[in-house]
Amino acid sequence: MTSQADDKKKGAELGRITTDVPARMDRLPWARWHWLIIIGLGTVWILDGLEVTIVGNLSNVLKSDDGLGLSSSDIGLAGAVYVTGSCLGALFFGQLTDRFGRKKLFIVTLVVYLVGTVLTAFSMNFAWYLACRFLTGAGIGGEYAAINSAIDELIPARYRGRIDIAINGSYWLGAAGGALLTIPLTDPNIIDAGLGWRLAFALGAFLGLAVLWVRRNVPESPRWLFIHGREDEAERIVRDIEHTIEHEDHLTLDPVDETITIRQRRTISVAEIARTVFTLYPKRTVLCLSLFAGQAFLYNAFFFTYADTLSTFLDVKQTGYYVAAFALSNFVGALALGPLFDKVGRIPMISGTYIASGLLLGVAGLLLGDLTAVTLTIFGMVIFFIASAGASSAYLTASEVFPMETRALCIAFFYAVGTALGGIAGPLLFGRLIDAASESGDITGIAPGYFIGAALMVAAGIVAIFLGVRAEGQSLENIAKPLTAEDA
Repeated sequence: MTSQADDKKKGAELGRITTDVPARMDRLPWARWHWLIIIGLGTVWILDGLEVTIVGNLSNVLKSDDGLGLSSSDIGLAGAVYVTGSCLGALFFGQLTDRFGRKKLFIVTLVVYLVGTVLTAFSMNFAWYLACRFLTGAGIGGEYAAINSAIDELIPARYRGRIDIAINGSYWLGAAGGALLTIPLTDPNIIDAGLGWRLAFALGAFLGLAVLWVRRNVPESPRWLFIHGREDEAERIVRDIEHTIEHEDHLTLDPVDETITIRQRRTISVAEIARTVFTLYPKRTVLCLSLFAGQAFLYNAFFFTYADTLSTFLDVKQTGYYVAAFALSNFVGALALGPLFDKVGRIPMISGTYIASGLLLGVAGLLLGDLTAVTLTIFGMVIFFIASAGASSAYLTASEVFPMETRALCIAFFYAVGTALGGIAGPLLFGRLIDAASESGDITGIAPGYFIGAALMVAAGIVAIFLGVRAEGQSLENIAKPLTAEDA
């Protein structure tokens, strides 16, 4: 890296450098060091899956006198409040992530989550419960922005698609764990009913503390550092990574000759970022909004109320096993289909997974009156085996198709808007549909939610056909030139 710092700083500009850091990061072979990144950063989705599934599986307990005496509409409202917290947390922490760095924020947001989930365990009324769900959601939303940014900037280009898909898919490991965890904790023969649901929330904090301990060893993104005037630190981190990989894998890394010239900036205003993104990349903006809205409605509407549907209409007393099977199919789908996003390409895989899962969900809605608990679960397993990879690709797309300086805020923006459209409306709509349908005892009353989710997924898949970006195997800087880059 060569530095040509300007002694006379003008505003936020610090100088001009030419660096080979992006090329050096992308040419790295897969190594044990990358597993540290996956373990330290990827676990946020496990935490989110744990949270959402615990709430869904605890719906019967939370409705009882041993819980908080909630209704199905209250459960839906709590889900909407959690998602609202996620949206606002993503926007608030997203801009801080671009300004103050990835590492500081993926530590802060995890602490916010830990505080929120522990306080949930001490809920004494519905208002307290709602406030804690909002705080927990804010931490998770902030995590999405900070973590997706860091992962894409630390993982080599040729592995970025499959790793991002797999990590986002790990949400379902948390979902499966949450489903199985609630089985003994909701069994009055094992533990007091009034205590079990509180322990379910508190136990999530133990996983969060373990993740916090691992994250202390994850470095700051070298890409963020050199743009913000800390090129010496970026060089040291990359040199340490290279030395670690060469020592552990007994190899010698080839030199690189690709460089990029950057005008360093200490800060970039949100207004400048928004103006640049919407002016330069309007088609990518439409693409990301479509992908996020479709997957958010599909998942938050169907999965959040899945356990409630099983218990209300299909006489299932213990929903944990059903939810665990459903969740594991989602995770396996992300693992199995993820490599194809690098090999086959982004556009065919994104459009294919969205359209196929949307059509299958529509069929499930048509057959809903004839489905049993087992056949509904099988239908869900097939649909979301495909949909999980598609939903994960929404985060992948938002994190790689916009300039580096805007990455975290773009992820936050599209997550917040898309999730607000689908994730807040979805639980509210389904909660009301379940309440209304339960009065008549007719499960087909919730079918309209399936049809809306199916239509949004198919529409998003069609948008991806026409507006998708061929990002597979490309450097982030080639997909979207940094705002501060100059022609070398």
